[in-house]
Amino acid sequence: MNLTERQTDALGEFINIAFSRTASSLSEITGQRVLLEVPQVEVFPIEQVGANLARFLPGDVASIHQPFDGAIAGDAFLILNYEGAVQLTDLLTDGNAPQSQLDESSREVLTEVGNILLNACLGMFGNVLRVRVNFSVPNLHLESLDELIDSVSREREGLSYAIIVYTSFRIRESAVKGYLVLVLSIVSLNRLIEEIERWEMRHEEEIHTSMNPAKSDSGV
Repeated sequence: MNLTERQTDALGEFINIAFSRTASSLSEITGQRVLLEVPQVEVFPIEQVGANLARFLPGDVASIHQPFDGAIAGDAFLILNYEGAVQLTDLLTDGNAPQSQLDESSREVLTEVGNILLNACLGMFGNVLRVRVNFSVPNLHLESLDELIDSVSREREGLSYAIIVYTSFRIRESAVKGYLVLVLSIVSLNRLIEEIERWEMRHEEEIHTSMNPAKSDSGV
């Protein structure tokens, strides 16, 4: 499935709004200034996801996984390489001694980061697109990228495409790259694109109305 340039731009704008809210939430919770770079968005067939992510994620990865169901259904992941996950948790806490492993406390921090980001994105389905989705508590997994992709394919049938969002967390002048992956069926991807196009049209109408307010007929 190939998206048009307009569809790709609308999808990117939608994700960017969600990430802006995420950065604000992380800053409030951690007391650190958190910036998320403008995300880059691409859509791939599910069988190409592993190869495309493997370029950036060699070795083991840390992923926070959150399935969701409703009018749009699929699986959402926040994925970082293991070293990046350790660095991110160090930056978000005031640990004076950098760690080399994800201990229990670090895993809790990482899961909470994923929870905030994934909830912000999935929450946009209802808040902005007006499409109701239900999502459960996310889980942290530590495994290889191949194992992650394989487990996704086994657990839910009919998943055809993945939206991959590339971004980086900037905290205390350091950057950690992260990847948001939404894995969807063709039906759910089509519905998502349709709803984003409707949202974009409503947004354009609101801008047009604000710039061209109806003239008052009083005294005319």
